[in-house]
Amino acid sequence: MQELNMVVDSLRALLHQVGVFLPRLGTALIVLLLGWLFAKGARLAVVKALRALNFHVLTERAGIDSFLQQGGTEKDTTDLFGAIAYLLVILASLIIASNSLGLDQVTDLLGRVLLFVPKLLVALLVVVFGSYFARFAGRSVQTYCRGADIADGELLGRLMQYGVMVFVVLLAIDHLDVGGGLIQQTFLILLGGVVVALALAFGIGGRDRAAALIERWFPRDRDGPGPGPR
Repeated sequence: MQELNMVVDSLRALLHQVGVFLPRLGTALIVLLLGWLFAKGARLAVVKALRALNFHVLTERAGIDSFLQQGGTEKDTTDLFGAIAYLLVILASLIIASNSLGLDQVTDLLGRVLLFVPKLLVALLVVVFGSYFARFAGRSVQTYCRGADIADGELLGRLMQYGVMVFVVLLAIDHLDVGGGLIQQTFLILLGGVVVALALAFGIGGRDRAAALIERWFPRDRDGPGPGPR
């Protein structure tokens, strides 16, 4: 009889816990369903708003869309920002649902991810506008070189564009704060090593070539100044 009472008490406690958990589970499911619907609406709204502002034209001219398409996707940068908005709403609904279920560790983890997503959004904006400015700067250098009759204007323009892009990528990584600055320091060390190696190779083995390039870019007046008045 005592064993039967223990089984009944255990079953009663289990049913009580199930009765307490089921309303929380129902609330969590409703929150997830509403969050999914709001996430789809947010993605659609963001994509339409950005296309209305001709943001896709900016990303296409900056070369970001072609870079994404080379990776095998048919989506453009505007769709990527819509996906980020979708992810933000989904993460917020997951946090609310896990909090209602009492999953504190899951809530804390999702909260950290949610705080990282806006940083990723800003970093992408920096890359987009930086890429557009890099192309603009490169084309400006090429136009100036053509107007000034400087040879290798295309090479100088590309160097300008790549230099600006390196600076933009460093800004984006610094905003993400990934690795506590280790990535930026490693990249700068590698970049400095490449620059020093190229400078040594160019200075030791290519002095004649360097003089020829300088002469091509900035030709001197070989006739010299005319005779002065007598």
